[in-house]
Amino acid sequence: MDPAFRRAYNAAFGPNTYADYLDRLERRVGSKIPFRVAETPLFLPEGLRAYLAKSATEIVQQISRPNVIETMKRAIPAHLDAPGMDPLPNCVQVDFAIVRGPSGELEGRVVELQAFPSLYALMVLQSEVMADVMRTMPGLDRKWSIFFGGLDRDAFVARLRKAVLADEDPANVVLLDIDPPNQKTYPDFLATKELVGVDAVCPTALVREGRRLFRKVNGKLVQVRRIYNRVVFDELEARKIELPFRYTEELDITWCSHPNWYWTWSKYTLPYIDHPAVPRARYLSELEEIPHDLERYVLKPLFSFAGAGVKVDPTKEDIAAIPASDRHGWLLQEKIQYEPALPMPDGSGVKGEVRMMFLRAPDEPAPQLVLNLVRLSRGKMLGVDQNKDLTWVGGTVGLWPVD
Repeated sequence: MDPAFRRAYNAAFGPNTYADYLDRLERRVGSKIPFRVAETPLFLPEGLRAYLAKSATEIVQQISRPNVIETMKRAIPAHLDAPGMDPLPNCVQVDFAIVRGPSGELEGRVVELQAFPSLYALMVLQSEVMADVMRTMPGLDRKWSIFFGGLDRDAFVARLRKAVLADEDPANVVLLDIDPPNQKTYPDFLATKELVGVDAVCPTALVREGRRLFRKVNGKLVQVRRIYNRVVFDELEARKIELPFRYTEELDITWCSHPNWYWTWSKYTLPYIDHPAVPRARYLSELEEIPHDLERYVLKPLFSFAGAGVKVDPTKEDIAAIPASDRHGWLLQEKIQYEPALPMPDGSGVKGEVRMMFLRAPDEPAPQLVLNLVRLSRGKMLGVDQNKDLTWVGGTVGLWPVD
């Protein structure tokens, strides 16, 4: 992206750079990283940063209108419709594919959005480790940032703590996910413990007494008053996990983010957004006929993670294979032409997506853009699972100098 920094990084990248970086990162986090970490950061130039920040903020503002939210609530399954939904979510992600715009400048096109947490804490540690690695690289010993809105590290951590904890003691807040140590996001759980002070807990370990939930700490029951919700519902249902509570029940807890937002702001929202950065999208259930130019579209399940179920080159047979009763759960989205704008040392190009990450504390009127993460790809899809056997691909951060 930023050509001067890119040339400097590629010139300094040696045979041991990646192994050293990964070793430092895993030691800093305190665990192995179970997904592909890219060899390089993405140096985000000012023009592209401004475009992504403006577009992401406008999109979030557009879908924050109460009438839009009421319409989107139709996506919530009745058996998972939890009481106590707040006016707006605490966590929002807007994912942009990097493309070449009509004017020749780099721009972004929305791939998906989700009102669900992401790797907020891990990105802080990862960016710091990368900055340490670059200290020995000529021209790259700088102060780097991943933060938006004038935030620095301390201000971001304060915002993260406020969103996750609200006004609760960290001892009464849990990061909730199924079998946390075996999740690919576990490194972020460890980073969250460091920055916010909350433990990662499996929902099966919770104890219920009436409307209250508890967890055991050193043999004693400690009340859980707030949940940092990282449970992905398709995993919960696929594994048929028995919980000590039902999501539909009234409980003495608050959420970050409330579970209903997982459905309300999601790929389900895309057909309702009118913005130049959002490609056309239609529900499969509303198609009167299959487009003749099907090669211009991608077929996506509305509620899945890590690219599961996505058909990059859908056929009429793929669509015909989806029962009519299930088509409300699928989206046909205009295909995005990724620009391989990041040059590798051998001169070939790498494609990228930038996730613009928002936070909102319970007493704040709107989600605010706070930081980013990046996924690099040389394959047809950007998920780390789809690039695990390639190099110069995987998860990383978008950096820019602030000194």
